[in-house]
Amino acid sequence: MAVRLRAHHLLCVLTFVGRGYTPAFTANYRRVVARLNAGEPAELVEGPDDICAPMLKEQGSHCRTESVAQRDAQARAALAQRLGLMLEQGGRIVLTAERLTQMRAAYAEGAMQATCTGCEWAAFCTDIAGQGFAGTRLAGVRISPPAGSGSPD
Repeated sequence: MAVRLRAHHLLCVLTFVGRGYTPAFTANYRRVVARLNAGEPAELVEGPDDICAPMLKEQGSHCRTESVAQRDAQARAALAQRLGLMLEQGGRIVLTAERLTQMRAAYAEGAMQATCTGCEWAAFCTDIAGQGFAGTRLAGVRISPPAGSGSPD
């Protein structure tokens, strides 16, 4: 299995502290983050994803708007450049603790903020980053070194 995520949600999960648009949205988001913490990879999708699911029933949901699609394109480009990865539709990424550290550092440095322009959560997420991501729900998967490698965790 894989968690279906649109590109800009790879940034949103960095600052998720348990708040959202509605109680159903927040409960779903917590389940998605729990799956990522359990080691499920994120599969990059175009358009609405597993986080969007509860919002799709709402009239006027922003999940299918052009501005959100543009946010996805910006996030994909910024993350690909920063992480040195090809982030294409259908591609998978495991959110290890090390990768999250790298992504959060880029976010805190402002390297990703252009992606968040126009998002109603931008200031909230910037504040969370400014507090060192305290209270965020996504911890990342710990990958143990191969047996006998002598590498520290």
